[in-house]
Amino acid sequence: SYFRAVAKGQLYGLSARGLAINTGEAKGEEFPSFKAFWIEKPAADAKSIVVHALLDSESAAAAYRFTIRPGETTVFDVEMAIYPRVNLEHAGLAPMTSMFFFGPNDRKDVEDFRPSVHDSDGLAIFNGRGEELWRPLHNPKDLQISSFADLNPRGFGLMQRQKDFSAYQDIESSFERRPSLWAEPIGDWGEGSITLVEIPTKEEIHDNIACFWQPKTALQAKGEHTYTYRLNWGPDIPKPTPLARFSRTGIGARGDNATIFVLDAIGDRLKSADPKRLRGVVSAEKAKIQNIVTQPNPATGGWRLSFELSKEKNPVEIRASLMQENEPVSEVWVYQWKP
Repeated sequence: SYFRAVAKGQLYGLSARGLAINTGEAKGEEFPSFKAFWIEKPAADAKSIVVHALLDSESAAAAYRFTIRPGETTVFDVEMAIYPRVNLEHAGLAPMTSMFFFGPNDRKDVEDFRPSVHDSDGLAIFNGRGEELWRPLHNPKDLQISSFADLNPRGFGLMQRQKDFSAYQDIESSFERRPSLWAEPIGDWGEGSITLVEIPTKEEIHDNIACFWQPKTALQAKGEHTYTYRLNWGPDIPKPTPLARFSRTGIGARGDNATIFVLDAIGDRLKSADPKRLRGVVSAEKAKIQNIVTQPNPATGGWRLSFELSKEKNPVEIRASLMQENEPVSEVWVYQWKP
């Protein structure tokens, strides 16, 4: 049930999916398929086209209505109804899949002339609590699943923020022209989690990243479960907020006892911030953070936040942001560091 779209001036990159079932589960994933499509004939002056689709699988059937509007950002309005044949405990809604091979935060054991290779570089989340999160993607050594519990999410998506050719140096692939994909729920989706699945890969030909909304309670068999959401394929989140955002994450060794993280933030909000009051706030569970430094970055017109994490034997969850007094100036950068 994979499908793709592009916006003006872009190339095909990541894919959306109709429905994800048991993605990342030990018992194995089930892959539903679109079995049939019906296209409504548009009027001569129409600016959209309507496509109906039937999805079928061992565990469920589903019906879809896509209203598609191409442009600077190509928009899919999706209306879906799911009819489970069994209780779906691990259903993924508004699923999307992408590729992350390596980047400045993850280049260990990589011998390649290109600085980065990926269709998406991070997961962005606007959660129901009003937070804006940014989670850089990672090519792990082992399967890694991250869940961001939420109530009525405002939006999430796999983004391609880095849009400079110099970041990739790949004339054939042109990764800087790959679209971002932002899913915007219409109405309240209740309790659940935005789930990120990162699968190890040694080649860029494999889609190794998956992301979706997973309801907290199972979708009951023999019932009808309806959802409406909007998919935005384009250069960015369709309605960005004033908060500064993290454009680059660099990670490296600092001697034998620490790892250094270097985060670059950009955005107009930083231009109005008071340099004397701007500070970096970094926290980590069961780990020591030291040498937090916040300074202007004249090359980007933004600011750079750097810090060191003590060497750890276990995975560490890290959060970082830029603050002015108690007011957030940036989104919240979140990362799972594994030794």
